[in-house]
Amino acid sequence: MAPPSRLGLLRRSPDFGLLFLATAGSAFGTYVAAIALVVHVKEQTGSGLWVAALLIAEFAPIVVIGLLFGPLVDRLSRRWLMVVSDGVRVALFVALIFVHDPVAIVAVAALVGIATGFFRPAVYAGLPNLVDDEELTNANSLLQTVETLAWMIGPILAGLLLTVTSPSIPYALNAVTFLVSAYLIYRIPEGRLRSQESLTAGHWRDVADGLRLVALAPPLRAVLVVWSAVLVGSAAVNVAEVFFAQDVLRAGDVGFGVIVGASGVGLAIGSYLAAPAIGRVGLRRHYVGSIALMGFGWAGAAFSTSIYAAVPFVVAATIGNGAAIVANQLFVQRGASDRYRGRALATIMSANYAVLGVAMALAGFATDAYGARAVWIASAAIFFGASLVALAMTRWLRGAREERLLETYAEAAEASLARRGERRAPRSLPLAEDEPASGLERIAALLEEIEERREAESRRPAQTATQRLSQTGAAGSVEAGIEP
Repeated sequence: MAPPSRLGLLRRSPDFGLLFLATAGSAFGTYVAAIALVVHVKEQTGSGLWVAALLIAEFAPIVVIGLLFGPLVDRLSRRWLMVVSDGVRVALFVALIFVHDPVAIVAVAALVGIATGFFRPAVYAGLPNLVDDEELTNANSLLQTVETLAWMIGPILAGLLLTVTSPSIPYALNAVTFLVSAYLIYRIPEGRLRSQESLTAGHWRDVADGLRLVALAPPLRAVLVVWSAVLVGSAAVNVAEVFFAQDVLRAGDVGFGVIVGASGVGLAIGSYLAAPAIGRVGLRRHYVGSIALMGFGWAGAAFSTSIYAAVPFVVAATIGNGAAIVANQLFVQRGASDRYRGRALATIMSANYAVLGVAMALAGFATDAYGARAVWIASAAIFFGASLVALAMTRWLRGAREERLLETYAEAAEASLARRGERRAPRSLPLAEDEPASGLERIAALLEEIEERREAESRRPAQTATQRLSQTGAAGSVEAGIEP
């Protein structure tokens, strides 16, 4: 019997098909609009600092959302979270059609980043509930592939549109894609994106539990550490890319475009081939090998002397990148139960974006000081180092039943959180001497106490001056009556 068609998953799981089409459309519009935003800000200011502010505004909110509001992805309806996020982005991109002040453009981009910060964790947290377990790898692979294809095609279309029209048309196009995405996601039944009821001990304790879960569960901890290291190398590659193409290889703007295009091709190939590769060699070997391939590819490109020699290495490196991203998603989706998956994804994403932002800033200084070739060589060394870290941090993942091992570690981490929750003393009482509170618990308890006091104050009826005077007088009368 022939194996089922990979794209046939869209037919076998109609709800996943809706999510796939929604992701494809919104990703396509997003990459069109991303180019338009950069061009718009550059036209209004002519300043590289303003462009940098725009790029930071687009991803900085994701860091904050993941760290402070990740539990909402588990507690709220994931379907409505995605629908509302899409609706907000529709309104924001319609507003951008009429906005021309750079401060306002950057501010709107930051609001878009907030909506995206909720949308993406909700997508990947709900995905495992839409497909059978044996189809999850393929589902992640297909979603990542279509996003990569959108990354390749969107900027090209944006460039064509911007040569004949203003940024308003790409903004309008993106608003339409988000509207279609909201409609498609709305058609997914409410219960299909969740399989377990979320547990909550108060918002700030939930935030602390999300951070603790990532530290406790080996699959989540591996992704946090390994991918943060990988992103240091990726940031350096991306910052030095234009300088490498134009100054080192002497390939000009065309050469830079070729390298960017080759990166897109490699990412798409790596994402699509990840599912059969994981099925053939296993998740651990696939993960370590993919990151090592990134090191090999960027090292080969760094030592190339022409654009023709560099491109095949760039494709190889980004094949590894695309393949490793799918593995990351599987580690988190199988390494955290459904009731904790949203906050785990949001926490890891926010930490990774924070590392990426800092690494990009440092890479700019390194490129100016040492040159693009040296930065790419250093990036390759970082990728090789990250592959060794991945090998060490996934040593527990051995045997034929990798999926079951991931689920076992997820259950163990969740049980540890549950036991800790049962042992928690009431906030008004100190913890037992043998149960010291962690820093996270102290902070969470303090924030919850402040929140409760504010709620109690808001529920307390306001007293008039006459009432306060009357109470004061009554108290004085009582005191006078008991005096000797």
